[in-house]
Amino acid sequence: MANMAQAIRMALHVGETQLGVTDIFGQDVGMPLGGVFTATQGLENTWNAPLDERGIVGAAIGLGLAGDRAVAEIQFCDYIFNTIDLLKMAGNTYWATNGNYNLPITLMTPVGAGIRGSIYHSHSFDAWASRLPGWKVVMPSNALDAYGLLISAIKDPNPVMFLKPKALLRVRGEELIPGEPESEKELKAMIDAPIGDRSNWKAKWPNTEIYEVPIGQGKVTREGTDATIVTYGRHVLMANTVADRMRDQGRSIEVIDLRSIYPYDWSLIKSSISKTGRVLFLNEDTEVTNFAEHLVYRCTQELFYELMARPRVLAGKNLPGIGLHANLEENSVPQERDIERELSELLEEVP
Repeated sequence: MANMAQAIRMALHVGETQLGVTDIFGQDVGMPLGGVFTATQGLENTWNAPLDERGIVGAAIGLGLAGDRAVAEIQFCDYIFNTIDLLKMAGNTYWATNGNYNLPITLMTPVGAGIRGSIYHSHSFDAWASRLPGWKVVMPSNALDAYGLLISAIKDPNPVMFLKPKALLRVRGEELIPGEPESEKELKAMIDAPIGDRSNWKAKWPNTEIYEVPIGQGKVTREGTDATIVTYGRHVLMANTVADRMRDQGRSIEVIDLRSIYPYDWSLIKSSISKTGRVLFLNEDTEVTNFAEHLVYRCTQELFYELMARPRVLAGKNLPGIGLHANLEENSVPQERDIERELSELLEEVP
């Protein structure tokens, strides 16, 4: 089974060979490194950009306006904040030109904690991204969804932000990507660059197929009747683990993987909360002006009389940064123990 970085690499290969991707670029994206997480190794249309995030986003906008289909990467989302004005412009281009100019660009950036990245490599960006009108924003929780969401992003005529959970890029999927060899060793030998001299190395790509995960469509990863967890990215795995543990204790927890932060699958959220009557929104961005707060607002507006308890948000603490030490990181963003505690309190709350 491919890990998420390999799945992204294979989706980009499909993009440049079948979907018209002309440029894949960013800091260290080209040879020999192929990205700091190796997600662009072996691709034909990669090139290294200067250490200039504004230049990367500006180049992507220019390529899109010229009719090219580009995939750009900001090496870590921690360094994307100085591009906010350009992201706003990219998002409003179609609207501002009265529909005369599409901007078919995909912007990838790794997000979140979980790799001991300390203060400069542990930020989240999902809340900020959700406030950029005109952008579609996706975050996968597994390799197959990463593959399918990235292909959908590449095909979309609008700007799409593809947020890659740093902590999941080396996690292997549980489902084969269509056309992927079943042997992990065989896939590694085909598409992973060797250590050392890579000057003559070329990837031997498997015959992967176009597989799309529709943007805006979530999925239920655990069925349940007592409470709902709505989450995305690496916290899907934590939520699944906690749901399985609590099921052994006689509690039935439903887990929703949003996959798309915007547009989000409100119909799926609504139907689940209507069934369970209790909901916990979970992510690792900071708790103040968190995207989940919008979802709680919508819950209280549209589902007030179906709720058996107040909706809850479990998110990262509102701190200036995340420390390097494991204790600092694990007490800054939600862990399994925090999810289980919040769920237990949610289930005990009397209407």
